[in-house]
Amino acid sequence: MKNHDPTRTVLVTGGSRGIGAAIAECYRKAGWHTLTPSRSELDLADPIQLAQQLEQYKNEKVDVLINNAAENMIAPLTHIQNEAWSRMMQTNLTAPMQLMQIFSNSMSKQGWGRIVNIGSIFSLVSRPSRLAYTTTKTGLLGMTRAAALELAPRGVLVNLVSPGYVATEMTSQNNSREEIAALVSQIPLQRLGQPEEIAELVYFLGSEKNSYITGATIPIDGGFLCQ
Repeated sequence: MKNHDPTRTVLVTGGSRGIGAAIAECYRKAGWHTLTPSRSELDLADPIQLAQQLEQYKNEKVDVLINNAAENMIAPLTHIQNEAWSRMMQTNLTAPMQLMQIFSNSMSKQGWGRIVNIGSIFSLVSRPSRLAYTTTKTGLLGMTRAAALELAPRGVLVNLVSPGYVATEMTSQNNSREEIAALVSQIPLQRLGQPEEIAELVYFLGSEKNSYITGATIPIDGGFLCQ
């Protein structure tokens, strides 16, 4: 097994809180040069601004890309507004594709790279009022598989991690205490996941330790999908 190359760099979107912050911390502890651009530095929701901001990364050596940032709009089908729909599509689906375009190019040139997209169990199942979120995360799953096939001959591995219910700010914002208690009762392990547990899996997939997993969708959900 290879030892970690200290000159390698990982970029984590949405790395300031929740799962993203845990992922970034995991890489830092392992000695990686870790980039966690803020929204002002990399605005995924604004396609024009994002295109301009990505120019500065064209010559940046990024060995591992973690597409973590996402928005979750809660609204039934009949109440989805076009502006909100477009924003979610841009943030959750188009922006990850644009980041993959930029960084997979340099990864391919060096013959080594890792891309880990953070999906959701909502790419495999869904709930009422999650149509937009489920649509974007299902799209990210398809994108992961297609990119994995295209990039494998170049030494770039692409995978999707699909967390279940995790104890994050987003979970508490989108669910009341009663709803969270009801969700926990449906999880075989009888608890929410912790961001650090997701981070450990993501780190493995996006490191030298992963040498043969690509195109995979890996749920990490406390057994929720087994039911």
